[in-house]
Amino acid sequence: MGRKEFYELLPSFEAAYEKSLRKRQRDTERSRAPGGGAKPSLNVIEDRLIFILIYFRIYPTQILYGWLWQNSQPWACEWIHRLTPVLREALGYELQLPERAAATTEDLLKRCPELEFIIDGTERPIARPSTEPRQRDNYSGKKKRHTVKNTIVTNRKSKQVIYLGTTVPGKTHDKRAVDEEPIPFPPGSVVFQDLGYQGYAPSDVSVFIPKKKPRNKELTDLEKMGNRAISSVRIGVEHSIGGIKNSRIVHDVYRNRKHGFDDLVMEVACGIYNYRVDARSRIAA
Repeated sequence: MGRKEFYELLPSFEAAYEKSLRKRQRDTERSRAPGGGAKPSLNVIEDRLIFILIYFRIYPTQILYGWLWQNSQPWACEWIHRLTPVLREALGYELQLPERAAATTEDLLKRCPELEFIIDGTERPIARPSTEPRQRDNYSGKKKRHTVKNTIVTNRKSKQVIYLGTTVPGKTHDKRAVDEEPIPFPPGSVVFQDLGYQGYAPSDVSVFIPKKKPRNKELTDLEKMGNRAISSVRIGVEHSIGGIKNSRIVHDVYRNRKHGFDDLVMEVACGIYNYRVDARSRIAA
C-alpha cells in the first residue's frame, strides 16, 4: 500500500477506532474518567494503522513484533486483536469488504453488474491441530498438510473479490462447500469454474467448466481449445488469490489461536486487496 492509499484509508480507520473505543467504554465498568491511567504506546492513529497493516503484510511472531515496537508479546497480542476488527470496519466504510454467507442476489448484482463471475477455492496452512478429530477434518489430501479453506468469487472484469465463503476445514471438497452454503448468483449470470466444481450448476446460470479427459481416451483439438479459452479467463481468480496472499497472515502457516479469528483475517485480507485494486484502478483512470 502506497503513502497516498494509506492516507486515504486513515479517516475511515480513525472513525472505526473511535467507534470501537466508545463501545469499550460503554461495556467496561470504569473506576476513573476516560483518559486516565497509563497512556498507550500506540498513541497516534497513524501508528495504529501502520501497526496492524505491517502485521498482516509480514506476519511476524508476536514476541518479535512486540520487541520491534519496544514492548512485550502480551502487549502485541492485545493490540493485534483490538485493531483487526477496527481495520475490518474501516474497509467496510470504504465498501471494499466481500459479501459473506448471508449475501443476497441484490448484493452480488450491485457488486458485479456485468454478471460475469469466477469461482474457486483456496486453502491456507494451519498448525497441526492437537486433537485427532480436528487433525482428520483439517488434513488436506491435495496439499498434504493441515489447512482451512474458503470459497472465493471474483468479478471477471475488475478482479476484485465480491464474495467470500465461510472458513471450513481443509478436508471439505470445493463442491460440497458451495452446496452447503449456496451462492445467490443473479439469473443470467455467467460463472467460470474448474473441475473441482463438477456437477455444480445453479439454476438460471451459464456455467463454463473445462472438459475432463476421458479414461483411456484423448480430448479432441476442439475440446482442448475450449479448455484453453476457459483457463485464460479463470486465471484471473488465481491472480486475485495471489494478491490476497500478499498478506502473509493468509499465506504462511496460521499460528493464532482465538476462535473465529482465522475467518476474520481472511475477510480483512480480501478487503485490503480490494482496496488496493480499487485505488490503483482510480489512479489509472
